Amino acid sequence: MATKSEVLGNKRKLANRSKDPLSKKPKFDKNQSRREDPEEDVSDGSEISDFSDAEDGGASLSHTKPQNGAKSGDNQSGKVFEKGQNSRESHIKQKQLAQERKSQKPLADELHRTKKLWERLRLKSKVPKEERQKLVEELFSITTGRMKDFTLKHDAVRVVQTAIKYATPERRKMIAKELKGAYPLLAESKYAKFLIGKLLVKGDEEVRDMIVPEFFGRVRKLINHPEASWILDDIYRGIATKEQKAILLREWYGPEFHIFRQTQQGETAPTAELSKILEENPSKRGPTMKYLLDMTNQLIQKKMTGFTMLHDAMYQYYINVKPGSEEAKEYMEMIKEDENGDLLKNMAFTKSGSRLVCLLLAHGTAKDRKQILKTYKDTFQLMSTDPHGHLVILAAYDLIDDSVLTSKSIISELIGKTEQDEASNIVISANDPNARLTIRYPLEGTSKALFDAGRADDLKLLEELWEIRKTTSKKDPETRRKELVTALSPSLLAAIAASPLDLISTSHGSQLVTEALLSCVGDKSEALQAVASTAQGDPNEVEPSDESAIAPVPREHISKAPHGGRMFKTLIAGGHFDKTSRRVIPVDPPLHFADILYPFIKDHIMAWATGPSSFVVVSLLEAEDFSHKDELKGTLKKNKKALEKAATEETPEQKATREAIEADGEEKKATKKKGKKSGPKKEAPVGNMGSKLLLEKLKG
Repeated sequence: MATKSEVLGNKRKLANRSKDPLSKKPKFDKNQSRREDPEEDVSDGSEISDFSDAEDGGASLSHTKPQNGAKSGDNQSGKVFEKGQNSRESHIKQKQLAQERKSQKPLADELHRTKKLWERLRLKSKVPKEERQKLVEELFSITTGRMKDFTLKHDAVRVVQTAIKYATPERRKMIAKELKGAYPLLAESKYAKFLIGKLLVKGDEEVRDMIVPEFFGRVRKLINHPEASWILDDIYRGIATKEQKAILLREWYGPEFHIFRQTQQGETAPTAELSKILEENPSKRGPTMKYLLDMTNQLIQKKMTGFTMLHDAMYQYYINVKPGSEEAKEYMEMIKEDENGDLLKNMAFTKSGSRLVCLLLAHGTAKDRKQILKTYKDTFQLMSTDPHGHLVILAAYDLIDDSVLTSKSIISELIGKTEQDEASNIVISANDPNARLTIRYPLEGTSKALFDAGRADDLKLLEELWEIRKTTSKKDPETRRKELVTALSPSLLAAIAASPLDLISTSHGSQLVTEALLSCVGDKSEALQAVASTAQGDPNEVEPSDESAIAPVPREHISKAPHGGRMFKTLIAGGHFDKTSRRVIPVDPPLHFADILYPFIKDHIMAWATGPSSFVVVSLLEAEDFSHKDELKGTLKKNKKALEKAATEETPEQKATREAIEADGEEKKATKKKGKKSGPKKEAPVGNMGSKLLLEKLKG
């Protein structure tokens, strides 16, 4: 007996080699008997027989017989789908049948009417407010009491979303209550999941507390669902309270955590800290860690790696394994083996994910660190502007011993490869709240100017990484920092020389210029000249703006900006002021910026001495390396009256402050109730403080 493959092979062979057309099976064999039967006479005088496919562009059929009373040449009368019908009539009948089937479905009439209302309501700018109110009222009259029926229909759920959009808070609560019990089902719908998001965004805390608990106990199922996983993660990331997030995350630790209950008054809120849970139940460590590993690995294998909840769970796992253990090594390999590096890239943009990447860099080998950096290729610029992603770059600066690898992988991508890109990228980075750290961190370290009170958590993480670095790094931290500064210096100095005005026009830009000129290595002469040239011109005249700008705005002279005065003062001093020793620590080699700046401002030195940046002139007199000190003193003595006037008269800034205080005081006085009288307020100082100091120095 022939095998199945042999039979199939024979069939293919027979079909290919058969040349006899009679040996092939006729394609329309089943309809042959129907063609041979005599057709009924349908020429009843109606217009149906007058239609033909030839007139409509259709093709004639040679097998159709002419109808009774028709000539043999009338074979072009049309393609017959049913007796007496051509293609147009058949299409009309099909549409009628489809409409009849729709009308027989539940809520057919109501659904048809709500769609008409939705079509009108979605035209936001073209519907008057009164008409919209009437349409919304009619919409609610139809859908109230039948919300579930409408939301479970893919073409009707948008109607309910529109109702939520224009509903009052009370009606939104009514919709949320009516849909109670159906939210997990709606989350699995391709279209209805957006309704949950709309309710949570538009609703209040009561609506939130009705919806979120319905996902308790269903995390494992929903996080693996292609539709429900995204709405579940959105709820976890941006809507749920701290307690609700803890309940959702605990379900990653095992089936026993699926049993939940809301915390009653006086009870301790549930925690999602795995370390605390394992401390209370040390015997459950094995099953809990295995369950957590299986859930995370399942999502990684499915390429569903963009969830904040997943990154939080992964972080909890890693901080509860012993560094250097087999568990830790296997976890590192699992993350590295992800194809295309999507997991690592997604992790960099969440809080827990970025911290996990930092720990992987800290505990990993040189080979692991190199592979992680390779994964982030062409992503560093985007990471630098992210609130969490920039931490990965700072960690790489502190942890990777191979500074050449760091400069080629990170610094070259952040700054750019051409001079034009370098200048524009540095200007943009200098004014971005996160990207500026990736440029200035090697120059300044953890200064308060970079790490204010709002970045306390970031600083705490870096300190943790420094402790780990003591056991995993062989290079001295200061040596590593200097090597990074050396790699940054050429690009920073070139950008300052090319675009000084763009950089010093903002406070953060001028801070970068100051730190770069003090800390960078190499030839700084061009950069110093470029910065000094921005001070030229009369401070009392408004400088013309860039003509290429879309909306030109007059550029204020740099001496009028507080950050400009601070920058020039620091550069003239030639170093930072040390609070411990109470003196300026000069840089080596010295900048000699006083001699570079003076030729640009000497023609308008009195405008500087009596203006907002008068302390720049004070710094010139105090500078030990200033070679034109006698000339400057002579100019100031000739214009002593102008200094005295500036020292005694109210400055524009002081006047604006006084008027604001007086206006505020009158408002408080009008609303103030009778009570204890407050003591006399200290009078604000009047006059230019820098001009006063200059007069004292001239006396001495």
